[in-house]
Amino acid sequence: MSGNLNLTLKIWRQANRTSIGKFETYKVSNISTDASFLEMLDILNEELQRKNQEPVAFDHDCREGICGACGLVINGRPHGPIKGTTTCQLHMRHFKDGDTIVIEPWRAKAFPVIKDLIVDRSAFEKIQQAGGFVSINTGGVPDANAIPISKEIANIAMDAAACIGCGACVAACKNASAMLFVSAKVSHLAHLPQGKVERFERVEAMVKVMDELGFGSCTNTYACEAECPKEISVRHIAKMNREYFAAKLKARNKD
Repeated sequence: MSGNLNLTLKIWRQANRTSIGKFETYKVSNISTDASFLEMLDILNEELQRKNQEPVAFDHDCREGICGACGLVINGRPHGPIKGTTTCQLHMRHFKDGDTIVIEPWRAKAFPVIKDLIVDRSAFEKIQQAGGFVSINTGGVPDANAIPISKEIANIAMDAAACIGCGACVAACKNASAMLFVSAKVSHLAHLPQGKVERFERVEAMVKVMDELGFGSCTNTYACEAECPKEISVRHIAKMNREYFAAKLKARNKD
């Protein structure tokens, strides 16, 4: 049933990446349970602007769970309390009247805070640019059935390709590891014929850049899988590890 909520918000405020941030407390009233979490923040910002106060900066774009731009740690959980849901698709009906909600940005060395709840996720773009693509010339658009791919393999590749690069896996990991994101990109292409041509160069290049950017190591706590809004499986990390080992073995044999 629809209703209205009165809430206390404790929100991380930080002017820029070099300043010291802190939590500020705000009250919001008569928030519809049908509103999304970002709509609730919109209402807060409208109130702040009416009072000539600085609105809270937060990331968003499609607001349909597609782009991965939104990303908040809500009460200690990336994207909030509902499994398989992005922040923009989280609705206020999952909270209770009188709740206190703590809202923070992603916490990771490789994701420095730009302002308030917005972090710089360009590290993901650098990893992607290092090898997350197919560079062979395929000519014109082939027929859908020109390259036979089994349904099982196609399903695995599509599950990996579902990653939206939001960074929740990094925020959830105690080591701020990017292994789930990188493995999804590696596994997606490694399973497909078009991606096998560069499979060894790809995995070495992407892992190298990931390490250089300061992401932590994976210790298999599965927190990344638990908090991923697209529910990407850690099985892709195992696939990436096998690809990396094979790449190193091939390089060693060449020597």
